Amino acid sequence: MDGNAAAGSAGPGEDVYWIVRAAVQNRRPISATYHDRHRLFCPHRLGRNKDGQLRALCYQYGGESESGLSPIGSPENWRCIALDQLKRVELLDDMWRTAPNHSGPASCIVDVDVDAEDYPVGDPQQGQRGSKPTR
Repeated sequence: MDGNAAAGSAGPGEDVYWIVRAAVQNRRPISATYHDRHRLFCPHRLGRNKDGQLRALCYQYGGESESGLSPIGSPENWRCIALDQLKRVELLDDMWRTAPNHSGPASCIVDVDVDAEDYPVGDPQQGQRGSKPTR
């Protein structure tokens, strides 16, 4: 990874949940492998879908994508990610990225554990870095 990787990387299991949760709370991006492709995400919401499976609503701003990526800032880059499919997850110390309609893909998560909107840190559209995780 690049020099922006921070302490906190994990494989499958409970650690993935806690790394993604820290990313949401602290508005920090993650690097991960999903469906055998390296991706860069900013997780905005974490919880469970209607079937009770863990999901993260993420804004994908880099890496590979099966459907292709639109330019950064496009609402086309929202992804509903199954946590049990994430591998090699790393919390990054990099800019937070987002796009309009964060609440648009509402069917992704029906039972919310944590939402970035509950943890404001400046204006993410201005390319500000998230805060460091707290213990």
